[in-house]
Formats: sequence, C-alpha cells, structure tokens
Amino acid sequence: MSWRRPLPAARGQVRQRGQMNKAEALYAQHLKTLEHAGEVAWFAYEAIKLRLANNTFYSPDFLVMRPDGQLEVHEVKGAKGDGYYAEEDAKIKAKVAASIYPFMFKIVWHVKGRGWQSECLSGAALNPAPSAV
Repeated sequence: MSWRRPLPAARGQVRQRGQMNKAEALYAQHLKTLEHAGEVAWFAYEAIKLRLANNTFYSPDFLVMRPDGQLEVHEVKGAKGDGYYAEEDAKIKAKVAASIYPFMFKIVWHVKGRGWQSECLSGAALNPAPSAV
C-alpha cells in the first residue's frame, strides 16, 4: 500500500481518438444549435486526417459543412483572456494545413460573456482580428 497520492493529470493530456475535452464538447453543442437553426448543414468530430509532410499529420477537431456546401475546418482551443491558448506546434500545423488544403480553417474559442470567437487561418487572412462565430 502506498502513502503517495496519485499525480494530477497533466495539461494537454492525450486522449483516445474520438474522445472530446470540455471545450470541444461545448463547441459540439454550439454546432448542434447552429445546425438546428440552419446555419450549419453538417459537422463531424475528428472526421479527417490531413497529411502535411512525410510522417507529419494534422487531425482537426471539427469538419463543418455550411448550407452552401462549403467545408470548414474548426480547431477548438482554450480561452486565455480575450484570446486563445495553443501550443506552438499546434499553431504551426494549423497554419501549414491552411496553406495546403482548400478548406476554410478557423481557430475557435469560448470567451465568457462574449460567446464563441474565431480567427480565420485561410488564404491571405492569416492574422485577422478575432470575430464572433
């Protein structure tokens, strides 16, 4: 019998594929609301795996289809102040994927009192001001 307490889970803990964290589950509920309102035609969690280079892949959180058929990739991040927090390698992978693939790429995060915010990573708009989703 050990007298030691178990160590707390590390931040950024790796989960099994298909298992959402709290922010992703909250965003899935938001997407369901948008789907019922007709603003989103379809969405899926971890639906695609994009190849960025040899032995380098990116699995975005959500693939979202707009009513006009346009596909978007949404990556959910935790809020930090009015912005979001992401590890540097995650930011780089998302930006590289946005430069390679013909989807609209968005980083989304939830700010208390302001709702879901987003930043577009696609095309020439690599660093626009955050906007409401």
